[in-house]
Amino acid sequence: MAGKNRARGGTTGRSGRRTRRGLAVLAAALVLPFAAAQVPAPAQPTAAAAPATIRNVVWHSDRHVEVWVNSPAMGAPIQVRLLLARDWNTQPNAKFPVLYMLDGLRATDDDSGWIKETGAVDFFADKNVTTVLPVGGQASFYSDWLQPNNGKNYKWETFLTKELPPLLESQWRATSTRGIAGLSMGGTAAMFLAARNPDFAKFAASYSGFLTTTSTGMPQAIQLAMADAGGFDAEAMWGPPGSPQWEEHDPLYLADRLKGKSLYISSGTGASGKHDEGSEIPGVSTNMFGTGLETLSLITSQNFIGKLHELHIPATVNYRSAGTHTWPYWDFEMRQSWAQAASALGVPAAKPACVSGGAIDVVVAGNGWLGDCLTGEYRVPGGLAQDFRHGRVFYTPEGGAHPVAGRIGGGYQAAAGPQGGLGLPVGGEAPLPDGRGRFQPFQQGALYWTPETGAQMVRGAILAEWGRQGFEGGPAKYPVGPEVKTPNRDGAVQSFEGGPFYFSPATGAHRVEGLILGKYAELGFENSWLGFPAAPEFPLKDLGRYSRFEGGNIYWSPLSGAWAVRNGPIMDVWRDAGFENGRLGFPISDEFAIPGGSQQNFQHGFITVRDNRAELHGL
Repeated sequence: MAGKNRARGGTTGRSGRRTRRGLAVLAAALVLPFAAAQVPAPAQPTAAAAPATIRNVVWHSDRHVEVWVNSPAMGAPIQVRLLLARDWNTQPNAKFPVLYMLDGLRATDDDSGWIKETGAVDFFADKNVTTVLPVGGQASFYSDWLQPNNGKNYKWETFLTKELPPLLESQWRATSTRGIAGLSMGGTAAMFLAARNPDFAKFAASYSGFLTTTSTGMPQAIQLAMADAGGFDAEAMWGPPGSPQWEEHDPLYLADRLKGKSLYISSGTGASGKHDEGSEIPGVSTNMFGTGLETLSLITSQNFIGKLHELHIPATVNYRSAGTHTWPYWDFEMRQSWAQAASALGVPAAKPACVSGGAIDVVVAGNGWLGDCLTGEYRVPGGLAQDFRHGRVFYTPEGGAHPVAGRIGGGYQAAAGPQGGLGLPVGGEAPLPDGRGRFQPFQQGALYWTPETGAQMVRGAILAEWGRQGFEGGPAKYPVGPEVKTPNRDGAVQSFEGGPFYFSPATGAHRVEGLILGKYAELGFENSWLGFPAAPEFPLKDLGRYSRFEGGNIYWSPLSGAWAVRNGPIMDVWRDAGFENGRLGFPISDEFAIPGGSQQNFQHGFITVRDNRAELHGL
């Protein structure tokens, strides 16, 4: 039940304050021994009928990835952050163990608390595991709920243990060796998920978790906390207190199922520590909510450890002499527990020794933000590379050494890095004149980035035509997606803020925009009789415009709208009549069938075709 630190603020409103005070008082009052009992082995969650699929991937850096997963169990896309293993780049065929890091009761839908509130990204940068950070799940206890509540259909246990692992193993080079750790609510879940799913995790850690859910007063404390965190009803989760589901998610009752696992349990005392703001009373923090919750965590953890001792199950225990229920202590425990997690997952706890030299060392010396090296130099197609805590440096004899990092580093990874279509960097990252974006040049193109569009690769004929139009300062503005192959014809398309560029070997690269693009889309893009665009868009009289395509043209004016005219008899007659400047004016329909032929209407008449012979009809 993660309490907010002071920087994030607290619940507002009288009822919110009453709930938090009530929970703090209840938590502080529950300083008494908790009874333990044995129950039959819990039922396992039912696997999803359909496999999960990846919906979208956003690269935040070369090893920090935002993955959106379509969850059949929850019926919604779920965000997962991945911090890829240290040797992800140096060993492209290797697979790596996985460490899940679960959030607390106040988990948000935008990002993991481990990323926002701790140094997890930097800490795991030199660890040879892939760290998995589920996003969302506020007040969920990462369990499968009995029924939807407050707009959520929580089936987190199925998602984490059944749907996500196959995707990680098939698409993100993960092994089946897993650990799981969590803070507060996530610490509770880490223990019962490891117990309920015996083959899921070799390591389980609870940082300030609540390691019983059914002992005296605990269901009420959980109910109050869930209501305070977001208006959730605990009975929708596990039914009324005393129902079997509460015991089936109680780490104390499930302790015997943790035999053979590497366990780490930690908690503070609730007394004011170095990360707390003290009150006028020595040892007492002004964070009463955090004090009460940490006291409750300590008592439940002690009872859980007592149960483990009865069962002769070893565990590492760290009871800190002070500290409330706040993020800095969980950041500390993440670091303290790493050596044990690394041992359980079969990876070294420390990074290997490494140094940089030559041209790469010169770049590192001038760019201290890169941090320490994580690997030695290694070969990539066309040159050398070396990984650092905050980026990579690439070297070619012709182009020298250049760093690639941050969102552009993520865009480079999304474009397959040195193995992809960009080649190696030939210059450093630089700001653009508009003050909005940044770019970096590569051997075969460039990467452009803005906060709104992300990092996108532009290359070849599309880059040349975009440049002719003024790059980001022209009408196309910035790219908003990657170049993709057109599915049914030999060509490619790339979306920009001002309209997409289409390319084919026969026509070159041309941009389509506005209402002409709308008509092109209506007819089926390049798969229609129009084919690929064959020329830029041109202005016409009366503010009109037109674009030429392989199979005809699209015309637009404010009075007539956008319509396509096919190459052939109708186009020939309209041309002979002077196009839009002649007696017919602009088209006001597409070509359509009539008995024995076809017809197309114009502002001042129409053209019919029968037996391949066209006739003009004026009004």
